Amino acid sequence: MKNLLLIQPRAFLKRIYPAAVWKVDTTQKIIYLTFDDGPIPIITDWVLDELNKYNAKATFFCVGNNILKYPAVFERIKKEGHLAANHTMSHCKGFKNTVKSYLDEVDGCKEMVGNDLFRPPYGQLKRSQYKALKQRGYKIILWDVISYDYEGISEQQCLKNVTNNTKEGSIVLFHDSVKAEKNLRHTLPLFLKHFASLQFQFKALAT
Repeated sequence: MKNLLLIQPRAFLKRIYPAAVWKVDTTQKIIYLTFDDGPIPIITDWVLDELNKYNAKATFFCVGNNILKYPAVFERIKKEGHLAANHTMSHCKGFKNTVKSYLDEVDGCKEMVGNDLFRPPYGQLKRSQYKALKQRGYKIILWDVISYDYEGISEQQCLKNVTNNTKEGSIVLFHDSVKAEKNLRHTLPLFLKHFASLQFQFKALAT
């Protein structure tokens, strides 16, 4: 099962969501780190500390309910120059929600993050939800490389997933979550060190 994990998106997925952003078109040595599911005390704070070592900026796709629970961590993300973006209020699955209930989740989180960048939890979107989000002006952000830090894979495999597939303009997906913590703590410092040594910069996405 673990050998079947898709580190990079297949072409047919890009055809399903043609206006979604999977990668930034650039030849410059820039990587766009993204972290889903926070903010969470200790874990998100640790991520911020690691990013600061390399003057790295990132985009944090925040769950609205976590923002309400941990406002100090959320404020730290913004204060340190990172971008907070939308990951719904309750990390809900698109396939299990109507268009209206899903839009309510997304709109509620938008009020807190203050921009139109949105990443669907689990990468799940019905075509009807996708169209409704586009009509409301949301910019849907997916990913070029996923770490699978939350899966039951080894720390070494997690590191290999991201270092072997990341290139100029890649949007790399990590999770600042309890489930991902073990692999994240191993992988992120080594990933940052490796690509910094190759003269890459780490930037937040543009709104």
